[in-house]
Amino acid sequence: MTTITKTIPKDGDHIAVGGLIHFDTLPHGIIGTTENCQFSISLYASSIFRIRISRKDTFDQNPYAVVVSPTDDLFELQETSDKLILSTDTIDLHVSKYPVRFSFYTKDGQLINQDDPAFGTSWQGTEVSTYKSLQAGERFIGLGEKTGNLDRAGKAYTNWNTDFFAYGVDADPLYLSIPFYIGIHSGLSYGIFFDNTHKSIFNFGASNRRFSYFSAEDGDMDYYFIHEAEVKDIISAYTYLTGKIELPPKWALGYQQCRYSYYPDSEVLNVARTFRDKDLPADVIYLDIHHMEGYKVFTFDEQRFPNPKKLTEKLAEMGFKVAVIVDPGVKVQNGYAPYEEGKAKDLFVKYPDGEDYEAEVWPGWCNLPDFTKAETRDWWSEWMKFYTDRGIRGFWNDMNEPASWGQHTPNLIEFDFDGQKTSHRKARNIYGQNMVKSTVEGAKKHLNERPLMLTRSGYAGIQRYTAVWTGDNVASDEHMLAGIRLLNSMGLSGIPFTGYDVGGFCGHASPSLFARWMSIATFSPFFRGHSMINSPDSEPWAFGEEVEEISRNYLKLRYKLIPYIYSTLYESSQNGLPVVRSLAITDTHDAKVYDPAYQNQYLFGHGILVAPVESTKEITKVYLPKGEWYYLFNDQAYKGSQEAYVDCPISHLPVFVKGSSIIPIQSDVKHLDEKPSETLELHLYQGSQTNEFVLYEDDGTSYDFKKGAFHKRTLRYDSANSQLVFKPSLGDMDTHFKEVKLYLHGFDLDSVRVNDIRVNVQKVNYAFIQQISQFDPLPENTNLHHEIKGLPCITFKLVDEQITIKF
Repeated sequence: MTTITKTIPKDGDHIAVGGLIHFDTLPHGIIGTTENCQFSISLYASSIFRIRISRKDTFDQNPYAVVVSPTDDLFELQETSDKLILSTDTIDLHVSKYPVRFSFYTKDGQLINQDDPAFGTSWQGTEVSTYKSLQAGERFIGLGEKTGNLDRAGKAYTNWNTDFFAYGVDADPLYLSIPFYIGIHSGLSYGIFFDNTHKSIFNFGASNRRFSYFSAEDGDMDYYFIHEAEVKDIISAYTYLTGKIELPPKWALGYQQCRYSYYPDSEVLNVARTFRDKDLPADVIYLDIHHMEGYKVFTFDEQRFPNPKKLTEKLAEMGFKVAVIVDPGVKVQNGYAPYEEGKAKDLFVKYPDGEDYEAEVWPGWCNLPDFTKAETRDWWSEWMKFYTDRGIRGFWNDMNEPASWGQHTPNLIEFDFDGQKTSHRKARNIYGQNMVKSTVEGAKKHLNERPLMLTRSGYAGIQRYTAVWTGDNVASDEHMLAGIRLLNSMGLSGIPFTGYDVGGFCGHASPSLFARWMSIATFSPFFRGHSMINSPDSEPWAFGEEVEEISRNYLKLRYKLIPYIYSTLYESSQNGLPVVRSLAITDTHDAKVYDPAYQNQYLFGHGILVAPVESTKEITKVYLPKGEWYYLFNDQAYKGSQEAYVDCPISHLPVFVKGSSIIPIQSDVKHLDEKPSETLELHLYQGSQTNEFVLYEDDGTSYDFKKGAFHKRTLRYDSANSQLVFKPSLGDMDTHFKEVKLYLHGFDLDSVRVNDIRVNVQKVNYAFIQQISQFDPLPENTNLHHEIKGLPCITFKLVDEQITIKF
């Protein structure tokens, strides 16, 4: 490679890439030099180009996000006097020579994305930026945990992992940095992932109308450009690069109860008993920082929790798992084994002069383990045995931005960065991710089963390890809806297992707000209630009898939907698509879905449309995209591409099912280790589109599914031929279900043919949730109850061979 002679840019200087000097062809792309830098283009798939540009003689290595390598022999190269053209079967990349600029085109010549002709990639001081020409009507979505509107056009955002207590609904930055967004214009869509862990800025036309840009305080320009025909395929391509979720235990999809803090152990047991006594399904109880001795990680307070193992065993008898908070700070204290070991093994973050860095956190002055060092990750993983030996099955990584009192970590402290020593400036955004990696690897090693993992902080690729929740939110309607947008955005950014603190962590929810939040969170992947110290109780029974009944209704509905949710999360593990799906995924070019009035709406899996609404409203307007739709609670049919007014008392959240959807449901259970009945309820909604649903089962806890111990079955609704087909099953495990009770929504018929045998249809009444008691005698406050009358239904045995039901 040619050595480049350059001057160091001064503050305020604008240093551009310059013209092409030389390039060489490689099996997976090209590498070249310009007047002011070196660059490379690599192919990771026919739809994925990586662009690297550096003013140094070698490219930076960022080993934490991307899990695949470039692919050879995917492109053809043409050269003319003024440009290079790299062509795949998906994209044509035009590289102008003088100066070097990058423009991406479809195979039929449509412009997808291009560098600003004047600026392209350039530097001011150490800051590196790539400027992209704004296209007419261009929208921008994604970027991970970012507040604001679904369409981010006209705004700018910062990636710098930040502990932000009681953050505002428009606050930025928050806890998590995902430098990946999707651009949409002219019927086209593309994705850009900027893999630089320094503090970065994404400007989508804020304060100018000429360009968008992404920049980092230092390091290389290193981005991946993705083009696919549909947004869902861009998300899949991004997770091909950064990895997909590994299935969590099934019980992690149940309701989880947390408080800062439940103590002593008798209070924890009382909370668990109350859930069971009140017939409220739940699976997990959390121990926050007061379970520890002096807030020290890898300890239990001997007065409050004298026998943790006995506590977890008692809770297990009631069907509860225990999760504990695990913070990174290790207290500086002689005689405290984690501190003495970490110091002796040289595992803590340091100042440049070799002294261990200390920050003040919950235990007092602490050292921070350097999780960018392999030896530290191994050491931390071994310490996880402390928890697993005591029966802990869930691990909640908090304060891992890293957070400290004062909220201003010195930039000069040093991290190993896996052999590439660097400062806090480059290491901060990746710190939490490496802590999570250490925690989950230790839990898996010592448990030999799937743990529950939860984090507040992370970087691109965090979905490989853990669920993510939205941190210290506030008990308000505005925060409830802002949290939904955060989940929608994280789903667009490759993170499928997400949630928020139901009821709000800070402050205290009104009864109606808590009831509404419980109903909305029923349709979120991660479902946890949490409240802070010195606030009133916030369990589902703490807001009065009416809210308790509403909570019970939605908790029971959640547990009935587990086959649908678990199968959808399995799909996420295969294709990277989220469980919470912004309508921008399915109806990308429908302007209505970006309207602030409708931007909170989302699909929960393939077929359930959720229209979140404030707790203060009893009627609301929703937007139903193209297709056929059914109101969940009474089967009222709606044509798509229209707005509709619907009632929304706190007992009934506006929820719709898309025509052609297949929704599997199980019987009531108190927790997810309890076996449901052997009858699977299957709800089929008549529609004009062919649709498939993959019903997935495994044992819910072990890793045996990786060896074939699963049961998977594709159900295909063929609208044109009026039939539902159960394809032959796959996998080495038998299904739990022995028969199917098929409910046919929107169908008017008296009989069907099951494998050519005519079966008469029963007409039954059906309710997804139960009627709640009449607490208010005033007629205008009568609670709605919807029961579907005369719903066609058939029952048949479930066998492994193909089953065809003709309507």
